[in-house]
Amino acid sequence: MAVAAVETSRTATRARAPRDAGRTQAAILVAATKEFARYGMAGARVDRIAARAKTNKRMLYYYFGNKAALFRAVLEAAYARIRAAEQGLDLLAVAPPEGVRRLVEFTWNYYLAHPEFMTLLNSENLHRARHLKRSRHVQAMNSPLIETLGQVLAAGQRRGEFRAGVDGLQLYVSIAALSYFYLGNNHTLSAVFGRDLSTAAAKRERLAHMTDVILGYLRPAP
Repeated sequence: MAVAAVETSRTATRARAPRDAGRTQAAILVAATKEFARYGMAGARVDRIAARAKTNKRMLYYYFGNKAALFRAVLEAAYARIRAAEQGLDLLAVAPPEGVRRLVEFTWNYYLAHPEFMTLLNSENLHRARHLKRSRHVQAMNSPLIETLGQVLAAGQRRGEFRAGVDGLQLYVSIAALSYFYLGNNHTLSAVFGRDLSTAAAKRERLAHMTDVILGYLRPAP
C-alpha cells in the first residue's frame, strides 16, 4: 500500500508540474508586460518583475533566458492578443465598407482599452525593433490580417464600392496611425491647441472623423 501511495504521489506531481510551469510563465508575462509598459526595455527591472509574478529571478531566467528575450516574448504576446481579437471581427461576413468600418472602430477601441500596447511599441521603436527582428513568430501573426483586408478591398472594388489600387498594408498602417498618433500624443496636442482632446465627446468626434477619412479615401471617383 505504501508503494502504491508513493507512486500515486509521483504521478500527481508529474501531472501538476506542467500546469504549475504554465501558470508561472503566464504570471511572469503579465508582470513583465506591466513593467516594460511602465519603464520601457531599458528601465525595466527583472527583480521587480519576479516580485510581481510571485516567483524568483532564477525561474524567470530559466523560462525566458534573459531580459531581452523576455521583452521579445512580451511583444509577441501583445501582438498575439490583438490579432486574436481582430479575428472576431469577421470582416469578410459583412459588406466591404462595413468591414473597414469595423476595423477602424476596433483599432481605436483596442488602443483605448490597452494603452500598454502602444507604450510597448514605443519602447521597441527606440530600440529600432531589434527584439522583434529576432522573433520567429510575429510576421506570421500579422500577415493574415493584411491578407484578409486585401480580400475586403478586392470585394469592395468588384462591387464598385472601393477604388482600385489600394494596398492593404498601407491602408492598415493609416488606420493604426490615425488612432496611434492621437492617443499617443493626446496630452501634448491638448496643451498645444488649448483643447481637451481626452473627453468622451472628443473621442467620439475623433472616431467619426477617422472613419470618414478612411472610407472617403476608399470611395471611387465619380
